[in-house]
This record gives sequence, C-alpha cells and structure tokens, in this order.
Amino acid sequence: MVPDVSRGSRTIGLLHYLYRTSDIEAHVDPHLVAAYDPHLPDPGRDPNATFGELAADLDLWVDALGDKAPKKHVWHCPVRTAPGDRTLTDGEWATVARRVLAATGIAPDGDDQACRWIAVRHAPDHIHIVATLVRADRTRPRHHKDGTRAQTECRKIEKELGLRRLKEGDGTAAKRPTSAERRKAERLGQDATSRELLREHVHRALAGAADEAEFFDRLAAEGVRIKKRVAPSGDVLGYSVAKVGDRNKAGEPIWFSGSKLAPDLSLPRIRERFAATTDMPVVLERSGASAPVRARHFAAEATDSALTSFTAGNDSAAAAQLIGVGEVLDALAQTSFGPTQTELREAAVHFERATRSHIRARKEEMYALRRAAHQIIHSGSALGRGQDGAATALVLDIMILTVIAAARWHAARGHAQQAEAAQQTAAHLRAAYQATAASPLAAMRAYSQRIPAQSRRHHAATARTALPHLAEHLQAEPGWDALTAVLDQAECAGHDTTALLTRAAAQRELDSADSISEVLVWRLHHLGYVTPPASAPRTQRSRTAPTAAAATAAVTPQAVTRPRRR
Repeated sequence: MVPDVSRGSRTIGLLHYLYRTSDIEAHVDPHLVAAYDPHLPDPGRDPNATFGELAADLDLWVDALGDKAPKKHVWHCPVRTAPGDRTLTDGEWATVARRVLAATGIAPDGDDQACRWIAVRHAPDHIHIVATLVRADRTRPRHHKDGTRAQTECRKIEKELGLRRLKEGDGTAAKRPTSAERRKAERLGQDATSRELLREHVHRALAGAADEAEFFDRLAAEGVRIKKRVAPSGDVLGYSVAKVGDRNKAGEPIWFSGSKLAPDLSLPRIRERFAATTDMPVVLERSGASAPVRARHFAAEATDSALTSFTAGNDSAAAAQLIGVGEVLDALAQTSFGPTQTELREAAVHFERATRSHIRARKEEMYALRRAAHQIIHSGSALGRGQDGAATALVLDIMILTVIAAARWHAARGHAQQAEAAQQTAAHLRAAYQATAASPLAAMRAYSQRIPAQSRRHHAATARTALPHLAEHLQAEPGWDALTAVLDQAECAGHDTTALLTRAAAQRELDSADSISEVLVWRLHHLGYVTPPASAPRTQRSRTAPTAAAATAAVTPQAVTRPRRR
C-alpha cells in the first residue's frame, strides 16, 4: 500500500481532476468514501451537489484567515494498493483514510478542531485523500514528517488487511514524482515523469566522468537543458536541469536542482566522486584485443574486487563500492545494443536505489570502479559478438554475483528497499547476460566440435586432475563444450591449463551457479587475459579449420596472453 503526500494551492482544480471521467479511462464511478462530515454532499452521487460548493466547504477555515492563509493549503495523499492485492470495499478505504489522517496529524482521532478533509475513490485500487491545512481554531496542523508517518501507518494496515507487505524506507530514496507529474507524463506520452527521466540522464552523464567539465558536457549531449548557479567569483555553486519541451503554464522550463532529483546528485556530492578519482586515463588502442574488450576486462577485475567488500566488514568501503558498481552499470548500458542494452538500462535504474543508505561512503574506495566506467565509456560501444560479446558476458557474470552480494549486505543491515532493488537488478542482469552470452557460447561450442577426439580426452583429463569432485558434473553440462574450447585455446597459448582451471575454481564458491561450466568459462577467459603464459604459445594442432566467426568468438591466443594492465 503506497501513500504519496504532496501539497497544492487550488482545491477546486484538484476536485475537478478527481471527479473527471470523460478523458481518463481509469476513472470509474468517482465518489466519496469518507469525509470530516458524513453528511457532506457528494458531487459524484448527488446531482444537486457542485464542485464549487464542495471546494468552498473544504476551504472555509483557509478563507477565514484571508492574507494570512498558507499559499499551498491543499494536502493531497493518494493511497494505492499493490498489484495483485484484493479489491478493498468502500468501508475499508474509509478506515484507511481516517487512519492515515490521524497518523499524519491532519485529523487526529477525537479532535473536533481538526482540518476539513474528504476521501474520493475513482478507481478500484486507490483513493485520494484531500485536506485543507487550516484547523477550525485557525492554527496549522502539526504534520511534520507526514509522508514518513503515512508510510508507517500503511505498513500496519497492510498486515491487518492481509495485503502485500511493502518494504520499509529509511529516508534515503529519491523524491517520488507527484500525482500531477505522473498525470502530465501520461498526457505527454512519456514512459516516466520528467523528474525520473532527468535523474536517469544525470546518472548516465556522471558514469565515469573524470571531472566537472566532462560531466556537464556529457549532460548537454544527453539533450538536457542545464542552468548553473554561479557565485560573483565565477565559481559554480549548483546546477539545475530541465527536459526540453517540459514547461509550466507560463511557458517557462520546469527546472529540477540535482538535490531534488536524488540526494546524491547535488553538485557538492558529485564533486566528492571527482575528488576520489583524479587520474582517469582513456583506454588507448593497441594491438590484439580491442579497446572495448580491454575496458571490460578491467571492469571485471574492479567488480571482482568490489565483491569482496560486501563480506569484509568495512561498511564505508562497501557503500562506496555500491556507488561505483552503479556507474559501471550505467556505462555498460550506454555502450551496449539491443536486448542487452534494454535490460542493462532497467538494471541501472533499479540499482540506483541500492546505492544510497545512511552509511557514509569512503569515496576513495570507488576509484577502480569509476575508472572502469570511464574506460568503458571512452573505449566505445561493444558490438556484442566475438571477443566483445565474450568480454561483456564476463563482466555481467561477475556483476550478477556482486549485486546478489549487495542485496545480502543491505538485508543484513535492515535496508529493505535497497535489498529489494538489488534483487530486481540481479533479475535484469541475468536477462542481459543470457542475451549477451548466447552468441559467444555458441561459437565456442562450434569451435569445440572441431577439436580432435584425442585432444578432447586430454582436456577431460585436465578437468579430472584439477577438479576431481566436479569433473563428471562438468562433462554432463551443456556448457562443457565451451569450457573445452577455452581450455584448448589456453593450452595452445602456452598456459598450464591444470593450474589455470584450479585457480579459476578456487576464486569463490561454485555451488550456487546455475551452470558451473559457464562460470568457469568466464573465469578462465579473464585469468587467461591477465596471466602470463607458462611457456611459449604452441603451434595449433592440425584439425579442420574453424570458421572465422568461431575462432574470433573463442578465447584466442591474443586474448589469453594479454598481460595484466594497471
């Protein structure tokens, strides 16, 4: 059950919206379910009642104050049940309205001087509570932290009415769009409100940005209007952004400051990230692996290091790593294509919530991840096939583990909303991985079929020597052919494959893997990339030549012998 508190200045304008049915398909049979006066005429059911009379009744004490009345005197709180919940009766909704009003201090139980209010239902799954913020004794209600108190009361109501139990918040979430913003988004045909779209634009521009100048340049490239707040000295004190075409009734752009988009997007908070990463070199083009591949291998290493932070007991370091992981996700989403990009964008949006808590982040701990995001952005887009696809699948495989670890870290500290956001992120990352890994794995399997039987038996013996407890299981998995291809290429490149496979398996547990062989494919892929070979590369054994696509997608000698880059 979700309450959403906002304030406005026109009672009658809100009433017209609540009772309107002609052009809003979801509005069905608008009517009062409760009010401060049970005998109040209802324009939805009484043909003689008018909106003007209802607005005048609600505004009575406001009008009595004249010029001393608050400008934003309309308190508005839609309350909505979660998808899948049963439909509540009008009587149940009336109880919900009274309890929310009492909990927020707008109309405490038994207070005959309380604010005037109504609750309108115009759809099966929600009501709108409307109150005017002047009491009968001409004072203002004590409604400090009314949004938080409404949330707390709704958690109690969910339990009592047998509804879906939503997660407790901790005050670190970004400001939710108002009902008016959502209605405007619907009118404009937008998938999300301007506030939400602008927040995504700012996060994308911030991902791996080396400094303030690059951040603002990339934000402008996103097509966002920017207004900087400049001191007389010329120093920039803050910034606001607006979506092109989003204007108010006066035709002026609707601006949102960074702090209004999210608590961590104010300019001072953004500058803390820049201060922690002063050296952000661009990935230079070199022979062998492409720049996108090298950037993704660096990101895999940085993400793998971040993974350990969630079990190391240093909460400040873990909080910083969360921010860095979020930037890498944004960077990967910007440089991917097709279904992978779609899923990564959803993952980045969900994980944004998981990056914030009351734990103070030690910003220097995010250096490697911010540098990884920077290199991903500046190395260009990955094509999603061949070495590009394999390198992307590699980093996504590690990212899934990291996000699951982040969910457990949040859950252990009572961060319910962040834990759920991380779990939702993991679901989108799995879908992105499946979309990305299919092509390189298929190419590896095709390559494996061209390996002579004697060599395949040799690689099976390697698996039995390195992993005697897993060898049979590995050979029964669909991913065994891909693993065989990687072992074959690594051996041809001069690696001790027994030692390499033992090291890959020892990196962390394998029991939770859906496909152990696939996990080992990507671990070997990365270990071969960063580990010098044990001997000189061997001449490829005679066999039917693989197709160019298969050979490129497999872990080529150029990829596996690439030395570690720092």
